[in-house]
Amino acid sequence: MPALSLLALLVGLLAQPAAAHGISDVDPGSLWSFDPWLLAPLYLVGLGFYIGTQRLWHHAGGGRGVSFRQVAAFWTGWLIVALTLTSPLHWLGERLFTAHMIEHELLMVVGAPLMAFARINGPLMWSLPSSVRPGAGRFLNRPMVAKPWALVSHPVSATALHGLALWAWHAPPLYAWALENTAIHRFQHISFFATALLFWWVLFHGRGVGRSVRLRDGIAIVCLFITILHSGVLGALLTLSTRLWISGQGALAGEFSLSPLEDQQLAGILMWVPMGMLYTGAALFFAYRWLTTMDARPHTPAVQHVG
Repeated sequence: MPALSLLALLVGLLAQPAAAHGISDVDPGSLWSFDPWLLAPLYLVGLGFYIGTQRLWHHAGGGRGVSFRQVAAFWTGWLIVALTLTSPLHWLGERLFTAHMIEHELLMVVGAPLMAFARINGPLMWSLPSSVRPGAGRFLNRPMVAKPWALVSHPVSATALHGLALWAWHAPPLYAWALENTAIHRFQHISFFATALLFWWVLFHGRGVGRSVRLRDGIAIVCLFITILHSGVLGALLTLSTRLWISGQGALAGEFSLSPLEDQQLAGILMWVPMGMLYTGAALFFAYRWLTTMDARPHTPAVQHVG
């Protein structure tokens, strides 16, 4: 199976140079990527989250302000994102469409929701020196910052931005440009992850319309349903297409007994089915929470009128 052979090669690349023609002369050490433009922000966020969590717990008590479950989710998501951007998967993703799709899915539907669930804005604020925090809070509440944030953090805007990033970067000219230009490739990864992080943060913690948690969960279900539809359409287009979208993306497709077109079609299936299943699972989670919140509402006894 091509997917199993891809996994086998990833494991083999970690241990020794592969024997297949085209990658036999590759030094295993060179397969790990350490791009400071991608890793520096990730490490800064990780350091800030750690410092902020420790200060918050020292002030309020362990598990208060940010729960142990949120901390576990953050570091799991952080590790997934870090490995996605540094492991041989990143190297292979520049030469195999299927690997590139796996990389993007790990960023958008695994790492991003885990880190968004952790609600990182609170610990990051606490990571600042105590003398700086009040000024930072006032700055964030200024109209020049608060109004744009209110716009982009609306569920409709967040869903649209996430969808725009997904569709725009799979347009053949932009995708090919990202493969040819390192700076554009960095921006591709950043925009995928940033819009996904915003999308999931809004679903988990956004205000939505009003302050009702149940209403927010209902909005989350709608946003995920829309995302399932449009990402499924894009995946189907890649899968069912009879022409190659990006000619240079499948350079190593032959190593897995795939033609470049079959590599593209397999990538489309990964977007269409597994990615859709993850979005569907998230929608079911919000639906469950929406239903249990409805059932938990106190029932007001009927008032009997005495005639």
